[in-house]
Amino acid sequence: MIKILFLGNLKRNLIKKMVDFFIRNDCRLCNSKNLNSVIKLEETPPANAFINEEELHIKQKTYPLELLFCQDCNHLQLSTVVDPKKLFEKYVYVSGTSKVFVKHFEKYADFIIKNYSPKKENLIIDIGSNDGTLLSFFKSKGYKILGVDPAIKIAESATKKGIETITAFFNKDLTKKIIKHFGKASIITANNVFAHSNELDEIIDSAKLLLNEEGLFIFEVSYLVDVYEKSLFDTIYHEHLAYHSVKPLKAFFDKHNMELIDVKRIDTHGGSIRGVVQKKNGTRKVESSVDELIKLENNLGFSDAKTFNDFSNKISKIKNELKEFLISLKKEGKSIAGFGAPAKATTLMYQFGFNKDLIDFIVDDNPLKQNTFTPGIHIPVVSSKAIKERKPDYLLILAWNFSDSIIKNHSYFSAQNGKFIVPLPQLKII
Repeated sequence: MIKILFLGNLKRNLIKKMVDFFIRNDCRLCNSKNLNSVIKLEETPPANAFINEEELHIKQKTYPLELLFCQDCNHLQLSTVVDPKKLFEKYVYVSGTSKVFVKHFEKYADFIIKNYSPKKENLIIDIGSNDGTLLSFFKSKGYKILGVDPAIKIAESATKKGIETITAFFNKDLTKKIIKHFGKASIITANNVFAHSNELDEIIDSAKLLLNEEGLFIFEVSYLVDVYEKSLFDTIYHEHLAYHSVKPLKAFFDKHNMELIDVKRIDTHGGSIRGVVQKKNGTRKVESSVDELIKLENNLGFSDAKTFNDFSNKISKIKNELKEFLISLKKEGKSIAGFGAPAKATTLMYQFGFNKDLIDFIVDDNPLKQNTFTPGIHIPVVSSKAIKERKPDYLLILAWNFSDSIIKNHSYFSAQNGKFIVPLPQLKII
């Protein structure tokens, strides 16, 4: 297995001064300094910084969660940049533990093969490949594949399963090594990671270098329209440095002599987009979807900072409604457990002031999170067997984007008079 740990150009001088984070005050997409603060949430530890019992005595460090709006290109971004080694080298999210995502990636691979017909002798690379779930579907159809991911244990596990994975952050230095050893790529995917990097300029320049002339860069990211319309504020955490909409992305790719040719809305993570990018003046036409979504964003007021100031006020109203409801349940003597320990739960629990007095325990199907404690608040995370053993009165679904499948797969809980609480996009009791 190849291990090449690169940080890339991470403002090293600033990181040294601030130890493990710094505040970025220019736009990640257009480099403008004309930024306004529009949303300020409670400080939290890194969203996936789960700890074991031996670490409970350690007070975990928290970092600011503030969103800045670019007046020039209208991009929305997090100001705080936490050292990515701290966030990703011990990453605990694993795609393959979710049947929903396994099915999504299978359809995603089929979409690429059907619509863009990559040649089997050409390389397909996944940036942030995690456990290799997406690449496994290309491999099963005979394609050459390669993963790139900085999470050491997850990358090692993927390689052992036959998905060759380089343990690294993706940048130009790594790109040159890949070209030398593997050749250029016809497809580069970056799924739910294009929002994770502070070095988007370097990622797209590296991808452009690595792609052959007809190659495509295809990415999925959470869509700001869905975050805004559905009040999905808990998707704001330190791993997510960018909150993408199509208008700023189009200008960003143009700046790098790349062309956004298609954007499709998809339902992952509460609402995302899949963008397809080619080198400038490529052979494929630009689909109408690009301008259609830009028009939608303009109609929603995404060119005005006030839109996101109003969104911040809406978050406060949701907080009051949910917290008051949970407090009333506890006063009645009811027991409440959480279901799912996704990264977004850290933001939600800190923003709403949840603690061990409100939530007794959390269950999660990811074995890497079981028998750990949540970041900062230290609520125990256990396997779903605890639902039958401890019989809570309510299950608060923190992994709300999987609420339908969770409720279906745990119908026995309803049969024993248990009730599900779905906190977002709107409070529901089932």
